[in-house]
Amino acid sequence: MSTTQSERLRELLEPLVSSQGLDLEEIEVDSVGRKRVLRVVVDSDEGADLDAIADVSRALSAKLDETDAMGQGEYTLEVGTPGAERELREHRHYVRATGRLVKFQPVDGEELVARIITVDEEGVDVEVPGVKGRKPTARRLAFEDIAKARVQVEFNRKDKKDEKDMEEEEA
Repeated sequence: MSTTQSERLRELLEPLVSSQGLDLEEIEVDSVGRKRVLRVVVDSDEGADLDAIADVSRALSAKLDETDAMGQGEYTLEVGTPGAERELREHRHYVRATGRLVKFQPVDGEELVARIITVDEEGVDVEVPGVKGRKPTARRLAFEDIAKARVQVEFNRKDKKDEKDMEEEEA
C-alpha cells in the first residue's frame, strides 16, 4: 500500500473513529486474490466492545462509500481490536497494559517477562515474577531502553478481584 493511500485513509477515517470514542491504531490494505481487504484496528482505554466496533464499522463503511479513497475496485472492510498479544508501541498502549504480563526485548540485554505496575512519561515500573519460590522483584524500564514489548496471554491468572471474591466466600 502506498504511503499516500495510507495517509489519505488515516486522515479520512481517524476523525470518524475518534468521534466514536476510539483510537485508530492501525490501517492495513491487503490483496487477497482479486479482492482487497481494508483492516482497521481500533481501541480505547476501556476497550472496544462489539457494539462500539459495529457502530464504527458502519460509520467507516458509509464514509468510504461516499469517497474514492479505496478506488473503484471491490474491497472488504474488517474492523477489530488489537488482539490478545498486541505489540506495545505507544505510551497509551503501555497504560492500557497496566497489570498485564509483558515480554520486553531491551535494546541491549536479555528478554524479560514482567508485569506492568505503573507507567509514566519516561518508562514503566514492572514486577518480575519470582522463580522457584523466590519473591517477585521490582524493576524500572525506560522507554528508550525498550526495543520491543508484547503482551502475553495468561490462561490461569487470578486477578485481585477474583482473589477478593474467593476470600469473601471462605469467610
